[in-house]
Amino acid sequence: MINNQHLYKPRKDVIFMPAFMVLILWVLYWFEFKFGFNFNSFGIAPQTLKGLRGILFSPFIHGSAKHLYSNTIPLFLLSLALFYFYRKLAYKVLLWGIVISGLLTWLMGQEGSYHIGASGLIYVLASFLFFKGISSKHYRLMALSLIIVFIYGSLVWGVLPGVPGISWEGHLAGFLAGLLLAFSYKNVVIIEKPTYEWEKDNYEEKDDEFMRHFDEDGNFMPSSEMESKAEENHADSTMTEVEFTYIFNVEKDKTEDI
Repeated sequence: MINNQHLYKPRKDVIFMPAFMVLILWVLYWFEFKFGFNFNSFGIAPQTLKGLRGILFSPFIHGSAKHLYSNTIPLFLLSLALFYFYRKLAYKVLLWGIVISGLLTWLMGQEGSYHIGASGLIYVLASFLFFKGISSKHYRLMALSLIIVFIYGSLVWGVLPGVPGISWEGHLAGFLAGLLLAFSYKNVVIIEKPTYEWEKDNYEEKDDEFMRHFDEDGNFMPSSEMESKAEENHADSTMTEVEFTYIFNVEKDKTEDI
């Protein structure tokens, strides 16, 4: 038997936080479009002091509806997986992922440009989920890593220079940040090892339902024999010692004279 106290219990933030993050992106873009603002200047401007503010702001800024839409679904699904499987680390990974990837983009990015969009954070999440799952050696988390490769394996090409107007530096920075976080939290236990009954300190073999199917020599007993043995044990346990006292009264034969 397994101790189920360690099993995961769904929480509200598993759905709420990914949905809330996506909602912020769309509300901010709607605000730009509705009132004619342009927040691109709040993006990461590499190697400039002013551009450091983009480390925190850039993931929430998008240049077009197409750009925003292309980031919405991956961000929601990957953050959903993060909060579901790594709820103890989710907020740390998000915060440090944004900071580290943003800082690396600021260091590596091309001068004279603004780097905006949530794609860097998407690379953080994909990289973290993949490498953390592989290093965990737990079948569920490793399966998640394979799913990430299957669905988002093509993201690896985004870390290479190629398409003009696409921040490959931001993608590479996100990938490296996720890798760094995965190995930084390598020893953090996410899914506890199941505790079996025989591993407990108060375990007694006679109380184990499974072990009752075997005799003293380890041979399996059919149900009929097991029931007979149980009845014998029950009978033995209910028997009480009774003391009997026998009293003999011996009288001599009487004779009468005629």
